[in-house]
Amino acid sequence: MIRHECGLFGIYEHKDAARLAYFGLYAQQHRGQESAGIVSMDTDGMHEHKGMGLVPDVFSEAHLQKLAGKTAIGHVRYSTTGRSSFSNAQPFVAHYKGMDIALAHNGNLVNCTELREMLENRGAIFSTGNDTEVIMHLLVRALREKELPEAVREVCSQIRGAYCLLFMVGNTLIAVRDPHGFHPLALGRLDGCPVFASETCAFDLLEAEYERSIEAGEMVIVDANGERSEKLREPLPQKPSQCIFELVYFARPDSYVFNEQVYVCRKQMGWQLAHESTPDVDFILPFPDSGVYAAVGFAQCAELPYEHANIRNHYVGRTFIQPTQSMRNFGVRVKINPVRAMIEGKKICIVDDSIVRGTTMMTRVKKLRELGAKEVHIRISCPPVKFPCRYGIDFSSRGELIAARHDVDAIARQLDVDSLHYLSIEGLLRSVMHSDSYCLACFNGDYPVPCAEQQGKCCLGKG
Repeated sequence: MIRHECGLFGIYEHKDAARLAYFGLYAQQHRGQESAGIVSMDTDGMHEHKGMGLVPDVFSEAHLQKLAGKTAIGHVRYSTTGRSSFSNAQPFVAHYKGMDIALAHNGNLVNCTELREMLENRGAIFSTGNDTEVIMHLLVRALREKELPEAVREVCSQIRGAYCLLFMVGNTLIAVRDPHGFHPLALGRLDGCPVFASETCAFDLLEAEYERSIEAGEMVIVDANGERSEKLREPLPQKPSQCIFELVYFARPDSYVFNEQVYVCRKQMGWQLAHESTPDVDFILPFPDSGVYAAVGFAQCAELPYEHANIRNHYVGRTFIQPTQSMRNFGVRVKINPVRAMIEGKKICIVDDSIVRGTTMMTRVKKLRELGAKEVHIRISCPPVKFPCRYGIDFSSRGELIAARHDVDAIARQLDVDSLHYLSIEGLLRSVMHSDSYCLACFNGDYPVPCAEQQGKCCLGKG
């Protein structure tokens, strides 16, 4: 399973700020399931509530009523290398010279370790292993001499990697997207009030109007003087390096991400995949939920029947009782179960979005074989994942990535399938509108922002 990123939400000067933040995070629960938090602001200062678990488990009606104020930011987190603990839950809050500061971050800093070492050498004390705390320390130091917008600009000139940030300081809300635009951040409007979210599905739930995507390298400042946009620095990179895995897997299909409709992109990936390699089978079988939309496009292009013969148990949370070692495959089977009558004697083409380690796919193929499938073919709607992500997605180390260790034929033998085909990079890029604007590092190893992981200089944890 690929772990998700984090989700951000912010709203300025709305009477129901905390409650709207709650629902904005609820809509983005898929982006982070380990912790959730909301910080609000009124004339008495900041009010915060954070906890481990899903949004509805962390917040009650009583909690929301205590989050007074008309401005709020929220965060759902899914850690990568940082520990999953309450201390790492966001938004982070700090108090400096009479200022209350709240910060929420989605991304991963590739120079976190060196910045942390520099700050510790200058007397900074850290309470977490999270790169977001590094950003907070840098901001407080910049605020000694600069006003808030210039302090944020100085912070962003020091950090490298992927970051979408929401700062709330006094009566000011600032939204920032890194110069490479790795991850999405959108601006909307609700009852005339600015709202920010990682994905537009949050706006849909709130019936907010989606206005636009925050541009790569843009800082949007909202305060008592109104709303304005500034560039973080000049010159910006020649082109964005947006994470294409948002479109392949992470984002909800009903969201607009990077000015692309996710649902349409995934169907196009399936369509392109069918153009490249369509086996002689009885029907197309998706693995729910992320493989469904590519499978629809594949079946339509190939003019083959589409069968939902894998049934997902939607009531399985992340905290169900873990099986013993003797039941090691139970975790896969409890989530998805094939329909026996549809499998026996059939030639089946599985369409899924990705194969990372290969263990989950191996278990699922084995089950189809046990149920009497005559042939099992696999089609994957993205290229082989050969390199770890350094920008906030929890791909394994390269040694654990099956495509980094084996070619396609060897993977097919290991999975015990009759054929295996991955969508080509060219086919993937034909599935999107802005083909020159995406980071493909997990496929080709071309990292837009270098990370010297061999020297142990990558971050400790992510926002």
